[in-house]
Amino acid sequence: MRPDASRVAWRGKLIAVTVEQWDGREREIVEHPGAVAIVAVDRDGRIAFIRQLREATRLRLLELPAGTREPGEGPLETAKRELHEECGFTGGEWTRLGGFWTTPGFTREYMDVFLAEGVDAGAAAPEPDEELELVLVHRDEIRLADLEDTKSIAGLALYFGR
Repeated sequence: MRPDASRVAWRGKLIAVTVEQWDGREREIVEHPGAVAIVAVDRDGRIAFIRQLREATRLRLLELPAGTREPGEGPLETAKRELHEECGFTGGEWTRLGGFWTTPGFTREYMDVFLAEGVDAGAAAPEPDEELELVLVHRDEIRLADLEDTKSIAGLALYFGR
């Protein structure tokens, strides 16, 4: 399927907005390079979460480690980089759990979800503008209803449903 017409209305550092015409209807689409989320489980059965400020919500949300793909970077490469940067974890056995369109009503962002089991702890290396708190929760104590972040809910649903 293709739109009748398309033009880039705005381009930023991370995203762009494309305006498309579909049978006389105008749609604004956020272009995004894609992202990953990681369900990282240590040897004690604890799952890694990051608590961080999300300016759009004005809240510090508890989320699975995640990040945006860099140019030329594959999803697994992104996942391993982000897990090390945000949590300090390396190693482990990696499996792709699935993927999903984050908000298909207005963005082309696709998110791949990976499972990293038996990860090794180390020192995190967050970006200079990131203020992250590592939170480890045993998998038996996780309640999806306590989370407000879609990627974390979806990622854990893929993990628990496998």
